Amino acid sequence: METLNFLTPEIVRSAAEKVGTPAYIYSQETIEKRCSEVLAFPNAYGFNARYALKANPHLAILKIIEGKGLHFDASSEYEVMRCLHAGIPADKIQLTGQQFPKKHLKEIFEAGVLFNACSLRQLEEFGKNFPGSNVSFRINPGTGSGSNRKTNVGGPSASFGIWHEYTDQITKIADKYQLKVTRIHSHIGSGSDPEVWKAVAEMTLAQADKFPDVHTVNLGGGFKVARMSSEKSTDLQSVGEFVKQVFITHASSTGNEYKLEIEPGTYLSANCGSLICEVDDITDTGAEGYKFLKLNTGMDTITRPALYASEHPIILLNDSSETEDYVICGHCCESGDVFTVDESDTLTERNVAKANIGDLVVIEGAGAYCASMSLKNYNSFPTAPQLLLKDNELKVILAPQEIQDILAPEIVPN
Repeated sequence: METLNFLTPEIVRSAAEKVGTPAYIYSQETIEKRCSEVLAFPNAYGFNARYALKANPHLAILKIIEGKGLHFDASSEYEVMRCLHAGIPADKIQLTGQQFPKKHLKEIFEAGVLFNACSLRQLEEFGKNFPGSNVSFRINPGTGSGSNRKTNVGGPSASFGIWHEYTDQITKIADKYQLKVTRIHSHIGSGSDPEVWKAVAEMTLAQADKFPDVHTVNLGGGFKVARMSSEKSTDLQSVGEFVKQVFITHASSTGNEYKLEIEPGTYLSANCGSLICEVDDITDTGAEGYKFLKLNTGMDTITRPALYASEHPIILLNDSSETEDYVICGHCCESGDVFTVDESDTLTERNVAKANIGDLVVIEGAGAYCASMSLKNYNSFPTAPQLLLKDNELKVILAPQEIQDILAPEIVPN
C-alpha cells in the first residue's frame, strides 16, 4: 500500500476544516529540495535550468522557484504574461509555444523575452516583426521518448519543433531577416533511457554546429518521476554525467563548447503536491462485478488518469486494520472518470484501507499537470482551492470558488 509523501493525517484534517475538500496542498520545502537537485545537474561548460511552468503555473509556485535561481520556459504568450505579472525578469523567460503569439507579441518581446521558434512559419513571423534579433529554434530530432504517443513529443508522429532535415530552410529565413541563431532546443518526451538522451544530445549538438553563433543547447525536460512506489524516478546525476560526457566528447572533436540547458517541470513539482478529498459513496455491481469507491473529486479536478491512464497513489485516512479492493472513481457524469485503469483503459482494482463514507483521502503525485490541466468547472463543479504548506503552516493560495464566481462571467443576451 502507498504512503503519504509530506502530509500527516493532522495536516489533512486541518486543511479540510480550512477550505473543505477537494483541495490541493503543495509543500514549499519539497519544491525547494527538488530545485536544489536540478541545479546540481552535471555539466561541462555552463548550465541553466528552466522550469516548464505548464506543469504548475501558480504564482506562489513560480516565486518559490525563482527564489531558488531557476529560469522559466513558457508554452504560450499567456504563460509569459503570468511570469511577468509575478515579477520575473523578462530575460529569465523563454517562449516555446505551439501557437505564435498575437495579442501580446510586441509587449513580451520588446520586454526582452527569449523566443524559441517551433516551426518555420513561426521563425518567418518573428523575423518579419523583429529583424536583426537573436533567436532560438526548437528542432524535432526525428526520435522521441515516452510510454505512449501522448507522452512522446519527438519523431514523425509529433508536431513539435522544426523537422531535423529542414535546417537549410532555417538558415535561409535567418539570413533573410538578419536573425542571429544563438540557441537550439530539442525535447523528446517523458522517458529516462540514457541511450535515447545520448542519441538526441549528439544529434542536437551536430545541428548546433551548423550555426556559428549558437552558444546554448537546450535538451528539454521529460525526466521520469515515480509517483507510485512501483515506479522508478530518473537519476539526474546519472543522466547528467552521461550527457556531460557527450558534450565533452563533442567539444574535443569540434572545438565547440556549448552551455547546457534543461527544462524540468514534472520533476520539480509532481511529488510536491497532494489532492485531498473524501469518500462520497460505495457501490457495487454484484458478485461478478466490482466494488466502486466514489470520491468527491474527479476528472474535473485531476485529469491525468482519464487522459493518460496515469496512476496516482491513493491513501485512505482511517483507523481500519482491514483492506479491500476497489475500483476508485470520480464524481463526474462520465464513464471515463476512473482513477484505477491500466494503459489499455481496462478497470483495475486498488487495495486500500476498508472505506467508510466520509473518510478523508489523499491522492499523491498531484503537483504537476493536475490543477494546471484540470477541466475547470465541468459539470459545474467549483475549481478546487489550493494551499501552500510551509513550516507546518497552511496558507491559502487559491480561494475556494463559489457558484457565483462560476456564473459571473457568463452573459445572457436580451
